[in-house]
Amino acid sequence: MWFKNAIFYRFSQPFEHTVETLEAKLEDKAFTPCSSQELSRFGWISPSHGLSDMLVHAGQGFMLIAAQKEEKILPSSVIKQKLEAKVKQIEHEQARKVYRKERDQLKDEIVIDLLPRAFSKFQTTHALIAPQQGLLIVDASSHKRAEELLSHLRTELGSLPVVLPDVNHSPSAIMSQWLESADTRPQDFVILDECELRDTSVENGVIRCKGQDLESDEIRQHLEAGKRIAKLAVDWQESLNFIIQEDLCLKRLKLSDSLKEKLDQDSPEEAMERFDSEFIAMSLELTRLIPMLLEAFGGEAVRP
Repeated sequence: MWFKNAIFYRFSQPFEHTVETLEAKLEDKAFTPCSSQELSRFGWISPSHGLSDMLVHAGQGFMLIAAQKEEKILPSSVIKQKLEAKVKQIEHEQARKVYRKERDQLKDEIVIDLLPRAFSKFQTTHALIAPQQGLLIVDASSHKRAEELLSHLRTELGSLPVVLPDVNHSPSAIMSQWLESADTRPQDFVILDECELRDTSVENGVIRCKGQDLESDEIRQHLEAGKRIAKLAVDWQESLNFIIQEDLCLKRLKLSDSLKEKLDQDSPEEAMERFDSEFIAMSLELTRLIPMLLEAFGGEAVRP
């Protein structure tokens, strides 16, 4: 199991929960499906994809947790259609106007009536806790989704002192320098063939490049014209490929062919052992990568 994305946070205070205490806290809010009259439900599930009932998977000082969210799907067009039909019926039968307050009440009644027949959408989000490295990493494609997990975890634990790390130099400016001058690139990062350039002087001015030589004169001309890199695809130590965003989020994490081949060769046959092996390998790689990434952007800024 490998994260596809990584939004990472720094603990501002030591994470002092053990595997046992964390397990006990999450058990109090283990996931249960929505009742017939609920729109959504959030809770904790086993991160090992059913290989174990434990809500915390741990090894070599790392902890893996997973949250599941269920949302009932009620298309707004269906609600609107039924509401309009109900309003017309009342106005015709009772020869009176239906005003906003009554419309809202009718809408609530329609939603309650439809909920038991609604389909459910499930969303699972994993998070890696690395107490020794002072990091918490969420496999989420957006800050909203990551913050939802953190908010629930904070409620369960009573507190969760984490912050998004800041760096001393603008990632956008540094990534732009990497394309302007090869001498400025860290040896551990190799530029791939995809980027997004943003024109700061024009609202919504964006150029997306894929399958392109990013060291070409065309890209250099865009940079000389004042555009800046907002997203950049890189290879790190021939181990991981990913997109670095200007907010330090990592997207589309993929194992390199060489690392994947090595892990496949060393992979145990038993499912739980294989999951544990992949979890440890992922944890070690991500917690090695993040400090190097922060260093590439001038190091982590010291908060007052």
